[in-house]
Amino acid sequence: MIAIVDYGMGNIHSVKKALESMGAQTIVTDNPKDLSRAEKIVFPGVGSFGDAVVELKKRSLDTAIKKQVESGKIFLGICLGMQVLFEKSMESHKAAGLGLLKGSVDKFEASQKLKVPHMGWNQITKTSNDCRLLKDMPDNSYVYFCHSYYVNPADKKIIAASCDYGDNFAAVVWKDNLYGLQFHPEKSQAAGLKIVKNFVEM
Repeated sequence: MIAIVDYGMGNIHSVKKALESMGAQTIVTDNPKDLSRAEKIVFPGVGSFGDAVVELKKRSLDTAIKKQVESGKIFLGICLGMQVLFEKSMESHKAAGLGLLKGSVDKFEASQKLKVPHMGWNQITKTSNDCRLLKDMPDNSYVYFCHSYYVNPADKKIIAASCDYGDNFAAVVWKDNLYGLQFHPEKSQAAGLKIVKNFVEM
């Protein structure tokens, strides 16, 4: 069973549909007890960093997520769901993230050549051949992004794939049992479904 964290701000339906298309059984939940019973956890996210932190705390999901990740359970954060795993964000200066990964969430600087948000298809370049989430993924695969902020890990070794948008930024992060995607696999067609399949089969 894969638990999909529902904190009132996620792209729940599309993520659930993608997981189930790869044979997974899922439960959409805001109950911390369901996270402890699940084999894996997915944390999708759409919205603002500060609002997400408030909603997680309101449901006691912040402590539940930390507990499950620290126990070794396989965990995937998607878009905002990945950003909240870090310590802080330029989007919400007063809000503290979960701090499961060291680093910050920074904002793209708009320019004549660079539109913000970064929206649409872009290529990712693998920087690790050992990340199980990217197993058998062709390098330079196109995936779908929609974000104005990007993660800036303190430890660059956790970056498993990067993307070029003015500068290189972390598109995939990986540390032990903890995975994060800046793009939306549920919207990334064949490449995204391959990643979803890899996650389900872990």
